[in-house]
Amino acid sequence: MKRLNYEVLNDSGYKGYVLGKGEAPVKVLQFGEGNFLRAFVDYWFDMSNEKVGWNGKVALVQPIAQGLTKIINEQEGLYTLYLRGAENGEKVNRKRVISVVDGCYNPYDQADWDRIKEIAQSDDLEYVASNTTEAGIVYDPGSSFDQLPPVSFPAKLTVLLYEKFKAGKKGLVILSCELIDANGKELEKCCLRHADDWKLGSDFKKWLSNECLFCSTLVDRIVPGRIRDPEEVKELNEQNGYEDSLLDVGEVFGVWYIEGPEALSGKLPFQKAGLNVYVVPEVAPYKKRKVRILNGAHTGFVLGAYLAGQNIVRDCMHDETIHAFMNKMLYDEIIPILPLDKDDCRKFAEAVTDRFANPFVDHQLMSISLNSTSKWKARDLPSLIEYTEKFGKLPQALTMGFAAYIAFYSTDLQRREEDGLVAKRPAGNEYKIQDDGWALDFYWDHRNADDKTLVHDVLSDKQMWDQDLTKIPELEMTVLKDLELIRTEGAEKAYESVL
Repeated sequence: MKRLNYEVLNDSGYKGYVLGKGEAPVKVLQFGEGNFLRAFVDYWFDMSNEKVGWNGKVALVQPIAQGLTKIINEQEGLYTLYLRGAENGEKVNRKRVISVVDGCYNPYDQADWDRIKEIAQSDDLEYVASNTTEAGIVYDPGSSFDQLPPVSFPAKLTVLLYEKFKAGKKGLVILSCELIDANGKELEKCCLRHADDWKLGSDFKKWLSNECLFCSTLVDRIVPGRIRDPEEVKELNEQNGYEDSLLDVGEVFGVWYIEGPEALSGKLPFQKAGLNVYVVPEVAPYKKRKVRILNGAHTGFVLGAYLAGQNIVRDCMHDETIHAFMNKMLYDEIIPILPLDKDDCRKFAEAVTDRFANPFVDHQLMSISLNSTSKWKARDLPSLIEYTEKFGKLPQALTMGFAAYIAFYSTDLQRREEDGLVAKRPAGNEYKIQDDGWALDFYWDHRNADDKTLVHDVLSDKQMWDQDLTKIPELEMTVLKDLELIRTEGAEKAYESVL
């Protein structure tokens, strides 16, 4: 079977939208060629080409020495994207061939690095997009201007922006997708430090700060990426009429929040195309919404759901009690305290149910359980505290979820292993709790403590929570009561008790 390229795609009889090779200028330089960016950023720009004739291509830059440059160029930038999941309870499996990619370049090759500099100097280039992992946006004093290429991503970007500046061209919009707070601002700080180190001059620094727009962004789409079943890959290739070494899979839900001035919304093509991409004054509230609703729901219900006998998230959405418990937590306790439009929050929560019920993803509860102490502190505890302060009473579901966290970490403990704490759930099978060593040691040291002592010591531990939670009125007493209910009646009955 022939490898995907423009000629092979044409021969396959594909009827979807395709922007031909060389038919549009490169408007985006993208650092990162992996599954996420191809299922997210490149998808939105590809849709803009189809919906509103944006007429742009994306040039990919391989951020590290090993990558996909050769394969991407062999396929002339084409790849097949499947968006899978559920919408309004209905199963969705959409196929699209992405044709927005112009090609890929390896900056560790001199010719490619020179070509990347040429693209940077072009009048057509408007945007830089990146996802170089959380470790990508770091200041690296070992990076120098004359390296082939400079080691870090911010250093590479500084060189390219300097090339743009020297050519007398206007600045770029930088869309940072790395999963760190204020990603755009942190990237700008790194570039300015390199400009100082390399003595690139005050005029360049002024141009970089005033003419370039470093946007912090919030990305939200789960991208499993590769299909691991070789039989399914073979079947899809046969259906498509070509072999695709870059086949990509993401969930059907996706949203992108970009922090920037209102004028940027008119410049970017997404609003005109009616896509789920928004320019907002601040990303922070939307990150808070995602952490509190999506991540908070996960951490808030899965530990008790596992003790109740469930194993994957999708099945929890089909369990009447667990699903209702999650909804009470979201709609009655978390959404009322969020500083965003309540209708938007409710719509986001409705989408969460579809995402959790994704028929294509077996999301294991045990994988979500990793590092639940720090997750509870970041995702759920702030909601519990803010709800209590706002309404003068404890949130029932969140408080029960806190008790379920303690139960998960302390049910029938068997042994302490190097990488975890082995417990036994009511169904009889062993499971491994994985967390920071100090947290595991805490629960192992309390394995013989009665529940009253355990609850007091957990709530008062400042290493866990940065505060003494026993000072929250009635929390200690309520968590103890909830924990005893989980122990005696089981987690599902305990969840049902708050409905």
